Amino acid sequence: MEANNIGYSLWLDFIERDYVQEAFPALLREGIVNGATSNPSIFAKAIATSPAYRSQIDALQGAAPKAIYEALAIEDIRTAAQELRTAYDRGSEGYISLEVDPYLSDDTEATLAEARRLFKAIGEPNVMIKIPATEAGYPVMQALLSDGISVNATLVFSPAQAKRCLKVMKVGIDEFENTGGARVEAVVSVFVSRFDRMLDAALAEKGMPTGETGIMNAAKIYAMIEQNHTPSIQTLFASTGVKGEDLPPDYYVRRLCASHAINTVPLSTLQSAMEAEMPAASSLPRPEEVDAYFAQLASVGIDMDAVYAQLLSEGLAAFETSFSEMLSVLE
Repeated sequence: MEANNIGYSLWLDFIERDYVQEAFPALLREGIVNGATSNPSIFAKAIATSPAYRSQIDALQGAAPKAIYEALAIEDIRTAAQELRTAYDRGSEGYISLEVDPYLSDDTEATLAEARRLFKAIGEPNVMIKIPATEAGYPVMQALLSDGISVNATLVFSPAQAKRCLKVMKVGIDEFENTGGARVEAVVSVFVSRFDRMLDAALAEKGMPTGETGIMNAAKIYAMIEQNHTPSIQTLFASTGVKGEDLPPDYYVRRLCASHAINTVPLSTLQSAMEAEMPAASSLPRPEEVDAYFAQLASVGIDMDAVYAQLLSEGLAAFETSFSEMLSVLE
């Protein structure tokens, strides 16, 4: 597998202590991935199932569950950032992302304070702080970028969200550069597979193709971001693991290859993609195909604004649930 033939990157959507220390460096050396992402669900699963955290958890007994989680996460993120530093130093992305407490998603000041605190505690420049694309999150993105802290805008479903991200990101980057800052970057994480899990059954009943909505939506947002002509802001295709057996495991990876774009994939999806040949040119649908597809959705009664709103609400709730479950394990 060669992901960089068209200026396209793979990031690993997985973090677990033993894996980061043992297997992850080989992926970097071989040029298979050049970044990584995390989220509350990933940490919840890692902490609950991996024995690698046991000794540190035991040493932190008596601390609040969130303090224990942060200590574990900071160590893992720092280790991953150090492994990625070579890629970062040569200008080839090399970021690892960490999300703030999802229960703060409606509180701008609290989110900003926690983001700054976590970035400082990790102490590595190639860390992206993940901020949900919400009304409270947009000012945080701008403030962090103006500080020189790179940002991963997460839970982006709609073009309207992406447009807001672009606006504040450009302002924040400009503010940083105007003060003499050298390097700060951002990604807009466009979620993909959740559209198809939500809509495919209804579309099949209407005689429409399935497994297409997430790709068409991602292509639409990617085109908008590229028209923005800001090299330091990239599209990141997220939520690209498939559920069930209706689609090949690497379906969203092969369908979403494009220059100046990133696909962050679960470990199982990466393993499948490594066995396949990546497209030699962009595999995204053409703009006219995208427009025709959404016109067809509207003609059969699919209200995309309602879909966007529901998916964002469900995404925020899912991250809160995962975070809560993880903290309960640490009590």
